[in-house]
Order: sequence, then C-alpha cells, then structure tokens
Amino acid sequence: MNPAEGSGGVSSAEGAGVSSAEGTGVSGVGDERLRRWRMVLGGGGADGTGCELGGRDAAMDAALQALYGGAGDKEGRRQGRERTAGLGGSAPAVARWLGDIRTYFPSSVVQVMQRDAIDRLGLSALLLEPEMLEAVEADVHLVGTLLSLNKAMPETTKETARAVVRKVVEELEKRLSTRTRATLTGALDRSARVSRPRHHDIDWNRTIAANLKNYLPEYRTVVPERLIGYGRASQSVKKEVILCIDQSGSMAASVVYASVFGAVLGSMRSLNTRLVVFDTNVVDLTEQLDDPVDVLFGTQLGGGTDINRALAYCQSQISRPAETVVVLISDLYEGGIRDEMLKRVAAMKASGVQFVTLLALSDEGAPAYDREHAAALAALGAPAFACTPDLFPEVMAAAIEKRPLPIPDTAAA
Repeated sequence: MNPAEGSGGVSSAEGAGVSSAEGTGVSGVGDERLRRWRMVLGGGGADGTGCELGGRDAAMDAALQALYGGAGDKEGRRQGRERTAGLGGSAPAVARWLGDIRTYFPSSVVQVMQRDAIDRLGLSALLLEPEMLEAVEADVHLVGTLLSLNKAMPETTKETARAVVRKVVEELEKRLSTRTRATLTGALDRSARVSRPRHHDIDWNRTIAANLKNYLPEYRTVVPERLIGYGRASQSVKKEVILCIDQSGSMAASVVYASVFGAVLGSMRSLNTRLVVFDTNVVDLTEQLDDPVDVLFGTQLGGGTDINRALAYCQSQISRPAETVVVLISDLYEGGIRDEMLKRVAAMKASGVQFVTLLALSDEGAPAYDREHAAALAALGAPAFACTPDLFPEVMAAAIEKRPLPIPDTAAA
C-alpha cells in the first residue's frame, strides 16, 4: 500500500498532506516511505517507524492530531491510532488551527478538513463569531452550513457571513455564467425556427433533410423548396423556467448552485425565470433573483418536505405549458401526498410542460434518495438523476429544445 493514500480509518485529508518531502530533510525513497508512514500513523516520537518528525512535518502532524485525534475520536481509537491532541471548544485555538492548515495544506484539502472539523467536533457554533468566519476557507459546503445557522446568527455576525457567502457566489457565477448563457442562447434560437429565414439564419442540416425528396441526380443537388432557419434573437420571452428547490438539510449544496443558476437564467431576457423553495411550506423568491445572496438568505435549510404542495404552487404559475420547463431539485423523500404529487407531474407533462427531476445539483453525485418515487417519476417520462453544475446548461438546453436529456449512465434512477 502507498502510505500517502492512508491506512485503515485514516482520513483522506491526512494522506493528502504527506505527498511531498520538500523542506523536511528527507532523502531517498526508503526514508520518504518511513516519513509517510509516520505522518499517517500519528503518535509520538518515531512511533516505531524509525523516523521522527521535525520542523514543518511536526507542525503538519500537530494540525492533523488536533482534528483526527483527541478524546472524542472514537473511530481513531477503534483503529488503534494514537493521536491525542484536540481543538476543544476554544475559539482562539480553532482560529490558530485554521491558520495552520491554510499554511500547510492546499485549498482543496483545507476545505475537506474544515468540513470534518464541523462534523466531527461540532464547531458550528464557533462559525457564529465574525473573527472565526474571517479565518475559514470559503466554499459551497461552508455556505450551506452558514445558511443552516442563519436563524441563530447574531446581528454582529450576519454582515461577515454575507461577505463570505457573496465571495463564494461571485466565484461560482464567474465560473458558470458565460457557458450557461452561451448554451441556452443557442438552444433558444434553435427552438424558435422560422420558415422564411434570411440566408445567414438558414439551418442547413434540417433544410437538406426536409428537402431530400427534391434531389436532382443530373445536377447532383437538392432543391430547397422549404427553408428552415434559426429564429433571430429577440427581446421577447421565449420560454418560461420554474426552478423548484427542496431546501431540506441534505440539499444544501444544491440550493447554493440552484440559486446561482437562477440568477444567471433570470438575467436572460428571453427567459422568464421563477425560483421557488420549499420544505413543508412554499416560498417564491423570484423577486430576489437579481441577487443570489438574498435568495440564499431567504432559504431555511432543514425541516420536512412537501413536494406535492410545492408542485401545486408551480402548476398554478404556468400560463404557457408548451413553452415551460419545470425543474424539480429534490431527493424525493416526500412528506406530502405521494399520489397527488405524481398526478401533478403527469398533468403537467400531458399539457406540454418539459419536466426535469434532479436528485442533486452538486459536484458530489447522487445523495440518498427515495428510489420508489424516482422509479414512479421515470415511468411518467421524468427520469430522476443527479446533475453536476457543469452538466446543468446542457440539461436545460435539451429541455428547451424538447430533445432527450443528457443523462449520465451512472446518474439515472
């Protein structure tokens, strides 16, 4: 086994931090292996490896001990690990530790360790302190945690929390907006084909296919009796989009991404976008779409789930079913009336609505979800699948053009 990959119950963050011997004085393949084993095992001194840590390695090991050891680490004791340090509940100690891990580990590993600290050591309460928020590495999962703490957050912390959330949202918008707009603009133009196009608006592939019966062998050409063209971009609304988002606690990352996409879609004049969030209640946040941070702070992560009630509201907002795309983002654990929920989906599809069911909109893949409900939706022609943010523009483009959705083989329910 490669020691850098961890051993037994050792965290992936521990293994990720021992991949380089730079600045440690270690020389030779054998010494480097001993060093990696020593970093993975923890403990004191050489710990039977013949390699005692010093300098930067010792500091990295102390940072790992603070999180993956301590009296509260039952899993560590079960695996026989000897790490004994801990973060406890001390805000100054945690602040120093956050600074240390940002010094010794890459950003991706820092984010993993922060999530582990919140989950394993119950440090959520410390995130309510402004100085603590200023020290953390901001990412989608941290935003989800902050949103879940929103109601408990004191006024002195809210401004800092909004700044952290805004930083993550702006980075996501920068990454996702250009491709989303380009993909959907093309789909919207193609969905508005005209029969008397200008020359540069002709869709030649479809025109040729439609006129093959007019092929003249002697001239080796097709006479284009009927021209098919792309519609020219206009200021008029071409499609209606309703994003219906489950805001139960397990959907935190999906809520963050959906809010960002909602803002991007809402900025496109040819789309009329509505954003609805729900638990056992339904809240329409469309008026806040121009600022996804306001949308996020308008959510309330946690609580029950009433998909049927949410879809009833969405159904009431549809005025042009043939030009409407409804995107339900939920793990499908329905707390409402199951049969009514399915009847609503069937009715929307029968009226011409393009209905998309996403189990998650995140980088992590499909969460735990209700497989029975997913199968029932698939039987109605609305297969449920997990979708990454990078795939989402293609999914929306396919829905707008009324063509099969690009469902990943591993994501379909």
